[in-house]
Amino acid sequence: MIKSMTGFGKATVSGGTKKIIVEVKSLNSKQLDVNLKMPSLYKEKDIEIRGMIKEVLDRGKVDMFIYFDNDDDSKDVAINKTVVTQYFQQMLDVASSLGVTVDKGELLQTVMRFPDSLQVKAEELDEQEWLQLKSGIMQALESLNQFRIQEGQVLIADILKRIEMIKSLAAEVPQFEKQRVPAIKQRLQEKMKEWGEIKNVDENRLEQEIIYYLEKLDITEEKVRLANHCRYFIETAEREEAPGRKLGFIAQEIGREINTMGSKANDHDIQKLVVRMKDELEKIKEQSLNVL
Repeated sequence: MIKSMTGFGKATVSGGTKKIIVEVKSLNSKQLDVNLKMPSLYKEKDIEIRGMIKEVLDRGKVDMFIYFDNDDDSKDVAINKTVVTQYFQQMLDVASSLGVTVDKGELLQTVMRFPDSLQVKAEELDEQEWLQLKSGIMQALESLNQFRIQEGQVLIADILKRIEMIKSLAAEVPQFEKQRVPAIKQRLQEKMKEWGEIKNVDENRLEQEIIYYLEKLDITEEKVRLANHCRYFIETAEREEAPGRKLGFIAQEIGREINTMGSKANDHDIQKLVVRMKDELEKIKEQSLNVL
């Protein structure tokens, strides 16, 4: 199934006293590029989380954000009595040495704002919270995956429509080829009349050169290869799970045949068709970059 590399997923799970939120988004990239932002509490699981992402997402620039909301009552905060006592006593000593009368209540309030007066005990990640976090990550990744599938369906439908347009434009080329060769012959004949004063012309050699020139302008092979490439492009898109890279390679081959056809056409009407095919192909290339 065709997937886009663009997607977004979000999940919210309960982790004890916390509400854990996992958000993940992805954009197109040649490789898997993971940017992981999360609280320090979960840093020890960094490698495992990246492994989970790699298992689900093959390619793309992936940004995952993990954060949580704590209940107010769950914060484990304590007064650092030793530090506060030292601050308080030193402030009293300074006031006494300066002969300043201080209100001890106001002084205590001031001291409580000093660094390290409060201690927040470091949390440890327990197994139950880790299991909940893993569940949230998998839910977010699955949500992103579904988003990618939906985007992929829209994406490939547009790409295949443009491939069909290229095939349709290529099918219009033969009608202009019929008049192309006679027109070229006529131009050559007119030039030969201008060169009428040239003596000792080898007619056989001249005829051979004209035939060789006309053969070089033949675009039959380019038309056949273009049709084959378009057919292969459609087959790849319909049959393969992650054809993004291959579709890009086939699109390059399609472009090569269109360019050669344009350079050999030597006809205004065919050139217009070539320009339209190139326009459709550029849009296909842009879209293919986002196919997984």
